[in-house]
Amino acid sequence: MKTGKISESILRRSVLRQIVNQRQEVVKGAGVGEDCAFLSWKESVRENAESFGLMAVATQTVTLPVKNAAFLAVMAAINNLAASGASPAAITLAITLPAEAEESLLRELMKQAEDCCEGLHVQIAGGDTQVSADVRTPIITATAVGYIQREGAVACLQAAKAFDKNRCMDVVVSKWIAMEGTAVIAEEKEAELSERYPMRLILAAKEQKACLSVETEAAIALKSGVYAMHDARNGGIFGALWELSQKLGVGLNIDLKKIPVRQETIEVCEFYELNPYELLSGGMLIMVTDCGERLVKALEDEGIPATIIGSTNGGNDRIIANQEETRYLEPAKPDEIYKISFN
Repeated sequence: MKTGKISESILRRSVLRQIVNQRQEVVKGAGVGEDCAFLSWKESVRENAESFGLMAVATQTVTLPVKNAAFLAVMAAINNLAASGASPAAITLAITLPAEAEESLLRELMKQAEDCCEGLHVQIAGGDTQVSADVRTPIITATAVGYIQREGAVACLQAAKAFDKNRCMDVVVSKWIAMEGTAVIAEEKEAELSERYPMRLILAAKEQKACLSVETEAAIALKSGVYAMHDARNGGIFGALWELSQKLGVGLNIDLKKIPVRQETIEVCEFYELNPYELLSGGMLIMVTDCGERLVKALEDEGIPATIIGSTNGGNDRIIANQEETRYLEPAKPDEIYKISFN
């Protein structure tokens, strides 16, 4: 395609035709010549001023040269909102393509984004698409917009104020580590993996993509009275735990053996010599609560696996215990996914 902004004909057939109206809050959305989207919250929210809360916005960029890049960018942005207690309503997309890209690639990226939005009942409200000779792989930036109703916002703020740094709190995680990284690698490297592993294992690795949303567990956790939530992604569970402890200003005592990981993830990581604890972990939500067992039960009652992996402490040490051995968490490193060449 030609460098610069894509033509109107390409915009109409490969971008706008992929977008389906999902939300009534989007009064004016994506269209030719439309550079701004208008959102108006539901009548039930607008009419009851006391229940109206805060607007929430989150942005994620994916630069990995992988097939599902647009899906991953949209999912990551929406998960950021969910982990903050907000309900997503709309997404805007900024896509920059290499000059040698075909229009079919743009159409496929838009389809991925729309499929993700449809599954989560979110509207693509607009964006921008460019072609640049200075990029070698598509760059997708997704910005999610939503809201948190007043009662939810008040509950989050009260929980943050009530958090006692010196009190031991349970650290609970949902599902498994490295799901996003496992699914991406299995999708991109199926031929290589099939030389060692049976197809059933590779398919199971790919299917982890279906578990990447944290919306449901975040909603359950909010109702259960959590003090904090953080969605794990870049830098894996180790990176996310470090960020969470920094945010709360607490230390951690984590039992490595209790961190849940699926067998196909172990196999994929062994094949490429990756650390699964530092691999892209979208789909896992970390929650801090004063009653981990109650939260685990509430999640499992809704079919969501959950595990207590440790606790907070009043000091500064972030300790990872592995039976008799202990180590200390370090600041988040570049994700293990970047050790693999996808070209």
